Amino acid sequence: AVVPVVIFCGPGNNGGDGLAIARMLHHKGFDVKVVLCQISSTTSEDYNVNLGRLPKKDTIFIEQLEKGAPFPKLPGGVILIDAVFGSGLNRPVEGYWGELLKYLSQTTGSTKVSVDIPSGMFADQPTEGPSFQADYTFSFELPKLGFLFPENFHRVGHWEARSIGLDLGFMQQLSSDHYYLDRAAVRNIWRPRPKFAHKGHFGHALLICGSYGKMGAAVLAAKACLRSGVGLLSTHIPQCGYGIMQTSVPEAMVSVDLGTHYFSSVPDLEAFRAIGIGSGLDKQRESRTALHQVLEKTDVPLVLDADALNIISEEKWQKQIPANSILTPHPKEFERLFGSSRNSFERLELAKQKAKELKMYIVLKGAHSLIACPDGQVFFNSTGNPGMATAGSGDVLTGILTSLLAQGYPPKEAALLGVYLHGLAGDLAAANTGLESMIAGDLVDYIGEGYQFLV
Repeated sequence: AVVPVVIFCGPGNNGGDGLAIARMLHHKGFDVKVVLCQISSTTSEDYNVNLGRLPKKDTIFIEQLEKGAPFPKLPGGVILIDAVFGSGLNRPVEGYWGELLKYLSQTTGSTKVSVDIPSGMFADQPTEGPSFQADYTFSFELPKLGFLFPENFHRVGHWEARSIGLDLGFMQQLSSDHYYLDRAAVRNIWRPRPKFAHKGHFGHALLICGSYGKMGAAVLAAKACLRSGVGLLSTHIPQCGYGIMQTSVPEAMVSVDLGTHYFSSVPDLEAFRAIGIGSGLDKQRESRTALHQVLEKTDVPLVLDADALNIISEEKWQKQIPANSILTPHPKEFERLFGSSRNSFERLELAKQKAKELKMYIVLKGAHSLIACPDGQVFFNSTGNPGMATAGSGDVLTGILTSLLAQGYPPKEAALLGVYLHGLAGDLAAANTGLESMIAGDLVDYIGEGYQFLV
């Protein structure tokens, strides 16, 4: 049976897109009904052109909806398409039209689709007032900024952004601090290995990690670091982890701490091109003292994660972090480091501010992890999935980033390539294991396949 389609069209360009969709679906044999929302007495040229192109009224049912009229009754099982308000909305939708958006969102048994952006939603600021709540959103060229934040998921649903043929040169001339990190961008960063390379070409990394009961985090970070291509890896771990590391990761060299259970002493740091610290570290008093010594002694960028970040936030050592370091907080760790935010838009601005102020790269982990750079640019990642919400995923990212820094990638390139590769490994793992059964070790297993994807 042909699924009926009901399309609500506003008077602007978004409504024009809805009318074009009505025409194309009709030609494909769908039972289409169009509801023209009389929001304004003026209509856009795009709207007028596509209205004129509709087939005769006896083949597509067209209904006029004026302010104050009863809302149309919608049968169950329809595809409901929202093309009422577009991305140019500059104030909350109120009154009758706001109630219409609520009514449409509450329709049960229908598949709800928005064109370009859900009506009532703001693209680049927090949304106030009612908005359409889509199951799917089909957007043009690039995702809207608001699509990338968790508070808008109930509005946007699952989204896709596809090209409608806008001129690439024109788009590249537009000014923006926000970028969407995709395969094409990452391929320009990645450096394939030359034929006559040897391990000395790919750097020597140090991971300071692990504590009693948390050696698994150290093992995951070490394996990820090696799988990401570092030439040499040393791990500095407490004495209790020596046998675990030597057995689990025989490819890694081991530097043994003076402490039995926790990080308490700093090894010679001269030999290392990159240092990652935090995975499974714990927050003992001795660990705090030793971490402070690392911050004072090192002149290479650090990768800081987990309890290294928590210690820094508690001790207020943010300004002592070496320039060009990479921080990888999840939202709670970010809040401890830099303060609370009312919403994701405000948190984005705070990340940009702190990255500039402290001259560091902040990787705020999430469904679309963002990388805030000291030059003011922010990149949102396109890879990754909910299966990665499992213990140890962050340790894998620490290992990847430390490896790339040691290989000689500048911190910005290391952050972009590392975050993308981490999410890509997660996507490949999910395709083979399923979201619910993924563990962090699966990510390590698919790092190599992730590199092959870039070829």
